[in-house]
Amino acid sequence: MNLMHEDLARVHMDARLQQARELRRSSQLNRARRLTRRAERASQQARLLLARAS
Repeated sequence: MNLMHEDLARVHMDARLQQARELRRSSQLNRARRLTRRAERASQQARLLLARAS
């Protein structure tokens, strides 16, 4: 009976660890997308400034 409780606790802990990994991965992807969009906007603004200057 005690082993069954230990197995159940282990499975539960593994599931929570997996969920934490997925949340971390999704937040890293969102941050990367945000930074990419910011870089694209900066690049577009630089191109516009160069076009106006010439």
